[in-house]
Amino acid sequence: MSDQNAQRVVVASQHYPPDKSGNASRVSDTCSRLAAEGWEVTVLAPPPAFPHGQFDRSWDRKTTDTRDGVTVHRLWAWQPTLEDPGFISRMAYYLLFPIHAFLWLLFNYRTYDAVITSSPPIFTGMAALPFGLLSRKSWIVDVRDLWIDASVGLGFIEEGGVLERVSRAYERVVLRTADRVTVTTTVLGERLESQYGIDDRKIVHLPNGVETAEFRPTDGKSASTIVYTGNVGHAQDLEACIKALSEMDSDTATLRIVGDGDIRNDLDELVSEEGLDDRVEFTGLVPREEIPGILDNAAIGVAPLKSDDVLEYAIPTKAYEYMAFRLPVVATGIGEIEVLIDESEGGVFVENDPQRLAEAFDTLLADPERREQLGRNGREHVVERYDRGVIAARLSAVLDEVVIS
Repeated sequence: MSDQNAQRVVVASQHYPPDKSGNASRVSDTCSRLAAEGWEVTVLAPPPAFPHGQFDRSWDRKTTDTRDGVTVHRLWAWQPTLEDPGFISRMAYYLLFPIHAFLWLLFNYRTYDAVITSSPPIFTGMAALPFGLLSRKSWIVDVRDLWIDASVGLGFIEEGGVLERVSRAYERVVLRTADRVTVTTTVLGERLESQYGIDDRKIVHLPNGVETAEFRPTDGKSASTIVYTGNVGHAQDLEACIKALSEMDSDTATLRIVGDGDIRNDLDELVSEEGLDDRVEFTGLVPREEIPGILDNAAIGVAPLKSDDVLEYAIPTKAYEYMAFRLPVVATGIGEIEVLIDESEGGVFVENDPQRLAEAFDTLLADPERREQLGRNGREHVVERYDRGVIAARLSAVLDEVVIS
């Protein structure tokens, strides 16, 4: 039974479990934590479809269930069935959900005190933009990455083309209209402020994090398993990680890649070319509840972002999860991920180079005492600063602030 005195928030997110992505788990954990903070939480999401090609297509207009105190409405949208969908299929997936969410809100928004739209993709903001422009409804835009910049940098959108210009004009309106813009890192907030002229008083730093009570270690560590969990996509330098195995002194180390995504087939071919079929394991998608056991049976966690300026703001959720399990993190990339490693003293940061990665892997695998020290440092760091309960409490305070104002 709902609490008649509870404030009500509706959250629109393109990904929600059983979608397998860091954003899906983060939004789910945040919503259940908000419910624990006393909010009555409703989620709008499309049928599960990510990673693409892993779910059966649904034609139901709407399905509803309740989990962890959160009401979840699945609103019909296009669901790509190919592992690497074409442009039209992707755009249908991105656009039809926010249109359906807008129609749902059109009839229901008055019963809610606030709306949160989660990005990426940027189009979820379409669901709430009309209410932000034409009413006083409190609206928070939750920004997890520079989606347009990444799309341009990775070649999905032509730089300077019509699609980029239209997308940036739309995002500028969304970010300037919202009451608050939450961001995961300082660099991300600075980039949004610079690109779109947002009032910096609207920007709130709410980092990614981890359920530290759920992600906690036992004594099940492997002596030689390097693990990667998450999206097997274009922003991750998994190619360098695979090639690093060929460069390692250790011939017993194995790389376990847990997840799926657009470049899985390319990585399969690379593994065969390198003759590493017996040392690289692809698990594919696994249920979320199996991830803790997988991390608990690894020696090192790898967070291999590509070294690209458009990714300097990014800290993958997996890095926090590794640290929660006292796994030393080997990270690549530039920017905020390096800051996390330095501040936490929970791992090592190396160049995007197979030889450098091989040296880092060999050094850590040969020194269990150092692995243990780095792991303890990382665990202490995330428990203190990045527990999702702490972060949800901060979001609840931001919601209180915008609703009252």
